[in-house]
Amino acid sequence: MAEKQTDSRLESALPYLTAGGVVADIGTDHAHLPIHIIRQGISRRAVACDINRGPIDAAKRNIQAAGLSDRIDTMQTDGLHGVEQFHPDDILIFGMGGELIVRILSEAPWVKNPAVGLILQPMTKVESVRAWLLDNGFSIVGETLSYEDQYYQTIHARYGGERIAHTPAELLLGKMILKSKSPYLKGYIERKAAILGNVIEGKKKGNADTSLEEQLLDELRHLLNEKDKKR
Repeated sequence: MAEKQTDSRLESALPYLTAGGVVADIGTDHAHLPIHIIRQGISRRAVACDINRGPIDAAKRNIQAAGLSDRIDTMQTDGLHGVEQFHPDDILIFGMGGELIVRILSEAPWVKNPAVGLILQPMTKVESVRAWLLDNGFSIVGETLSYEDQYYQTIHARYGGERIAHTPAELLLGKMILKSKSPYLKGYIERKAAILGNVIEGKKKGNADTSLEEQLLDELRHLLNEKDKKR
């Protein structure tokens, strides 16, 4: 089987993986990412997990075609239930909404282990994921901003580190991302500011309080001004 090419948003997980470790891919779909990781020689074993039977069957076919059935297991499960039996060093959760990621992590207290790395890429509500991590004793130790057909944030977290305070903008955009030299950063801030502006406009029409949103928008505009000054 010809290897499916991974895109930049999936490749963003690779630097955060434990060399020679075991990786669990939650919501694996067709197991393309675990296959790529094993073929790259990064992790020694993987388990591809999904809640639905169809993706698991497709994952099994792809794993077998890749000749990796002895190194990649599959498991049909809801979130992380039962995944602890594989003793993963790293947990990948990509392509899910932030609220679902929070629910999955909340139902798996065993991830509160400094030896387990969380590598997360929320499709929505990224600020809720960061807030949950910080409120539950995790440290955010790595962040990446990538762009494929849209912007994606990848968050690497571990339990037991020092809790570092985050402003609302840092919860939304990532403290490490804001300090990075990502070529996508300015466009991403502009995109978030435009969305927030629309939210404020809509809430004002309904006579709703917009003080928190306006505070965040001011912070985003300040960040954009600082970016422009450095050009």
